[in-house]
Amino acid sequence: MMRQMRANVKWIMAFVALSFVGWMIFEVGMDVTGRAGPTLTDEILRIDGTKIDAQTFYAAVRNAQEQQRQAGSPAVTLEDQRELEDRVIESLVEQILLQNEYERRGIRVSDAEIRLAAENSPPPELMSIPEFQTEGQFDIEKYRRYLRAQTDPAFLFSLEARYRDEIPRTKLFERVTADVYVSDAKLWQLYRDEHDSVAARLLTLLPAAVINADEVQLDDAALEAYFREHRADYERPSQVHLSFVSVSRKTNQADSVAARARADSILEELRGGGDFAEIAMRESADSVSRANGGDLGDLTLGRTAPAFEQAALALRPGQISQPVLTRFGYHIIKLDSKTNDGFRASHILIPIELQGDHLDLVDERGDSLDFLAGEQSDPSALDSVASMMGLAVRTAPPLPEDTRLQLAYFDETSGTVVSAAVPDAGLWAFEALEGETSPVIETNDAFYVFRLDSIAEAGIPSFDAVRPAVQRDAVRAEQWSRTEALAAEIDRDIRAGSSLEEAASPRDLNVVTLPPFTRVNPSPAIAGAPEAVGVAFGLGAGEISGPTRGEQAIYFVETLERFAADSAAWLEQIDQQRSQIMQQARQLRVRAILASLRRHAEIIDRRQELARAQRQQADLPFVTNPLGF
Repeated sequence: MMRQMRANVKWIMAFVALSFVGWMIFEVGMDVTGRAGPTLTDEILRIDGTKIDAQTFYAAVRNAQEQQRQAGSPAVTLEDQRELEDRVIESLVEQILLQNEYERRGIRVSDAEIRLAAENSPPPELMSIPEFQTEGQFDIEKYRRYLRAQTDPAFLFSLEARYRDEIPRTKLFERVTADVYVSDAKLWQLYRDEHDSVAARLLTLLPAAVINADEVQLDDAALEAYFREHRADYERPSQVHLSFVSVSRKTNQADSVAARARADSILEELRGGGDFAEIAMRESADSVSRANGGDLGDLTLGRTAPAFEQAALALRPGQISQPVLTRFGYHIIKLDSKTNDGFRASHILIPIELQGDHLDLVDERGDSLDFLAGEQSDPSALDSVASMMGLAVRTAPPLPEDTRLQLAYFDETSGTVVSAAVPDAGLWAFEALEGETSPVIETNDAFYVFRLDSIAEAGIPSFDAVRPAVQRDAVRAEQWSRTEALAAEIDRDIRAGSSLEEAASPRDLNVVTLPPFTRVNPSPAIAGAPEAVGVAFGLGAGEISGPTRGEQAIYFVETLERFAADSAAWLEQIDQQRSQIMQQARQLRVRAILASLRRHAEIIDRRQELARAQRQQADLPFVTNPLGF
């Protein structure tokens, strides 16, 4: 038994190491005290004086990439890469801030504590390993015997590193949550929020219904006055203005014909006695079901493409369909079973994709675009290439920083409207120089090359630049003003003795009766207005509220009847409720402490600065980071 477990030490260690690779990089790869930090030119990040050099940072990034790859979701685009880098930075920031907090509070971890934890609190991911189980249950004695026999220093170091990270963190969190307590009164209030209910009538005044936007006429003077009063509302982040050309990668009729021919060929093989599961594992483009021989599992009616569901339900169990076309491609479906509310089926998916002469032509044009237009410093290069290749130079919508570019345009080649989110364009643009062109960016729809035409710095634009937005907002403000005036009239009628219906009817307004609802689960008609929900619970039966303004409308509420929560039922579950609420309260306290540490930290991130400096000095093409990973 122990010989077998020692032979499996590598994969057992992988379980342990995976969750704290970042900690090892952090501890081994840098000096957290800052006493022997890297030189300034190599520094990529500084957190409250602690320096992280580029080598250490990108070592942590590579480990995060490997974890993501093993999880089956590798970074594909530059934006994916940047998001991964940002997560690594947040992890490093949290670790350094926690280390500083341990020092400030005098929190230490001893070797004896590590030994005790290793023997009695094994990593949860190890508890499911068969070698540590007896009759399907984790056997801690087997695990302890394994530890005592363990001689692999790498495994022992990994385990020690894990506990050196976890134990002080646990001590800190226990200290900061030691005073968390939830009283019976608070628990009763929370229970009542879920179980007290009211029935009510509701009158809703929507500004857009009170007066149509087309009826609001505002001259230039009124719009400019509104802009002066609300200038801060129009402050915007930095944004870039881009031009672009594209080479379509849309499939054509020939691609569809070729996909259908391939589907027919597979169907012929199946009818000749081929095994469906084996052919699915070999041919299907559905990577999830392919691993299971095409098995899609149990499917609920209405949850699959209509053409797929119709074709599947027309089959008898065991029967195989003709190729069925959906937006995903051609499906060959095998029905396994049917029930009243669903069915179980397997499929082989043959996508419609570029192939043959069409694929060669598209790749040739993409290569030409890359060679002639990609990563050029001459702004006229884009126009020249467009003219040479018969492409249109289009203008992209203004792109704010830290957003993904959304394009919508008519593609003459395919004769279709392209609506696409283009990754990486924003990352490139905010690190490029005006006039430069991007490398080719590839999406499912097209190859793109962008040119940075200009950068608009953050700030408040001129009135002319935001006039449409000002007009929209000023009209909305006028609609609200008239709605408030109408609400005041209705309120006067109610105070004079009119019922809610009597005040609403002459004005062609409708009062709706809401079935009983709770504070935490209000009626859909009032769900978007917590102010009105609160009013409903604050009124006595038969009382009518004054006008209550929410985000979308002004409300009048009449409470009809109140239904109190059952205190006996509350007492029966109070212990379980207290445990749950206490756990939530502790988690909130921990998050608040971490947020406070983060908020008061001095964090200097030099990634963009180093990337831009390198490019300006060496005139190199755009890269995602200064080391070129």
